[in-house]
Amino acid sequence: MQARGGFALSLSLAGRTRNPLPMGAPTRSGGFGGVEGLEAHLKAERIDALIDATHPFAATMSHNAAQAARRAGVPLLALLRPPWQRQPADVWTQAASIPEAVEKLGPAPRRVLVALGRNEVRALEAAPQHAYLVRSIDPVDPPLNVPQARYIEARGPFAEADDHALLTAHRIDAILSKNSGGEATYGKINAARALGIEVVMVARPARPEVETVASVVQVLGWLETLGRST
Repeated sequence: MQARGGFALSLSLAGRTRNPLPMGAPTRSGGFGGVEGLEAHLKAERIDALIDATHPFAATMSHNAAQAARRAGVPLLALLRPPWQRQPADVWTQAASIPEAVEKLGPAPRRVLVALGRNEVRALEAAPQHAYLVRSIDPVDPPLNVPQARYIEARGPFAEADDHALLTAHRIDAILSKNSGGEATYGKINAARALGIEVVMVARPARPEVETVASVVQVLGWLETLGRST
């Protein structure tokens, strides 16, 4: 598969999703072994450019990419979708981490829609008083060690109308969410606003200071410029 500017595209996935969508390009899965491993890969494969398109919360990978690209002398660009911005009618409680977000649900029992990765939901066990509705791409295995938890396996995008119906049917009174940004999972935020439901929003972790764009079109433009300069 060719990108504009004559670049051959290869992809690397973290390997956390059991059945990722087909990408239509050569794809590897799993970690590189830290900065040194990624640096070695960039050199061995004679990579001309590195695009960091990881999830906004995959900060470790982004820091590793920045260091490895610098050490290997490979140009790096980050593709990062903007975070969601609080609107006037939103009822948001900000949290700096997932454990803090769970704590901010409060001591009284609540009915909570959980929109976290399956590898992050163990933090909910610190607050077993709540009734959790956990939505994730892959199953939570083993199930959470809490008295009340239900699970939905689903992959976005999620329509606002569907999320509105979900929140109403399960009488949800709080949503626990990371500020992932993008349109695919914003339906729950719109629905929460319409229903007056609190969203406990986990802020993004710090990322390395590298050149960053917000769209694939900008990535292609960067590649074209890079190709003309080499």
